[in-house]
Amino acid sequence: MKIINNKQKATQELKRISQRTASGSNKKVNAIVEDILQEVKMHGDKAVERYTKKFDGFHPKPMHVSTDDLKEAWNETDHHLKTALENAYERIKNFHEKEIPQSFTIKGEHGESVQRRWMPVKNAGIYIPGGRAAYPSTVLMNAIPAKVAGVREITMVSPGNEKGAINKTVLAAAYLSGINKVFRIGGAQAIGALAFGTTQINKVDVISGPGNIYVTTAKKLIYGSTGIDSLAGPSEILIIADKTAKSSQIASDLLAQAEHDPLASSILLTTSNDQAQEVFYEVFKKIDNHPRKEICLQSIKNWGLIAICDNLESCIELSNEFAPEHLEIITIDPKKTLESIENAGAIFLGKWTPEAVGDYLAGPNHTLPTCGNARFSGSLGVETFMKNSSIIEFNEKSLKVNSLDIINLANSEGLHSHANSVRIRFED
Repeated sequence: MKIINNKQKATQELKRISQRTASGSNKKVNAIVEDILQEVKMHGDKAVERYTKKFDGFHPKPMHVSTDDLKEAWNETDHHLKTALENAYERIKNFHEKEIPQSFTIKGEHGESVQRRWMPVKNAGIYIPGGRAAYPSTVLMNAIPAKVAGVREITMVSPGNEKGAINKTVLAAAYLSGINKVFRIGGAQAIGALAFGTTQINKVDVISGPGNIYVTTAKKLIYGSTGIDSLAGPSEILIIADKTAKSSQIASDLLAQAEHDPLASSILLTTSNDQAQEVFYEVFKKIDNHPRKEICLQSIKNWGLIAICDNLESCIELSNEFAPEHLEIITIDPKKTLESIENAGAIFLGKWTPEAVGDYLAGPNHTLPTCGNARFSGSLGVETFMKNSSIIEFNEKSLKVNSLDIINLANSEGLHSHANSVRIRFED
């Protein structure tokens, strides 16, 4: 974990971090994923089963998780965990219900009308990662906005373990969320199955949910024929702190990000030299007995950063350039600091709002833009699972009043038939 007290060097290091990707050649990954997608497109379930056996080590028969298995997973869930899931479900649902976009109509003075009408997509697919950890929270964060949007059928795919089993709490979250269908598959082959459809899996309109570089590449390659939420990169947190923040709390928050993945990035921008040294010490002290020590060490050593800034303004400037996925502001007046923040996926104000609050149950979605994408995009939400249509209705009078303007604009573009399609209506 580097400690830097030079703004220019900090800027260079933040740029390096924002460009990190999974190891290996992207061209090589693209070629592998293209082959997988083509095989799934041509051979459907057989290809999915073959790649699942090859990459995940089990033969997915049956591929589908039964409704009884989902109900059993819920019934066997510990009472306290059930309560936590239900609390999270309600809070996330309440927040996303406020996101529902409103259709509207504008009436013109000559009787014409223009409308925007919002409708849900028919089918959505959600990808829930397996591997290093189980993510029931990701089930809630993807399924709930789709449900609120009005999606009729939600298909969930998630890789099983070496025995082909999906984590029980993930299945319990799927049951609670009312997901229609769950399949024990992952990787690029699962994205292909959702995008193209197979005998067992219906083709979907939108795919959401994070995954590894193969999943992300598959989403990128199928985009255009199927909608996607975003292209998620490795996760990250940036903390802006002054001397009022507690070093032990900052260190814990940095490690909460580092334990996700070796490519996760944990960054502190502070105005205090003493705090920088204390946090550095605390991070490595806490790693010693950490159950995910190796993951944390890789993340912190390769992608961790502490930058000492002359003032809060410099911290804010560096943060806005980096556009973090998660931004914690632990300063004497977090709301004042917030006023100057321009780019961030989710912002956590004050010492009582660690990122974990947003990860699990605050309400806003935890599927967020990474690697600087917060400069131009935001979190997954209800609109991800909706589409809008423009509805235009003119009558004779309103077309006549506007006809000359339409004809002149069409002629200015050299589009004769556009102009004539208006003119001809008044020739008789």
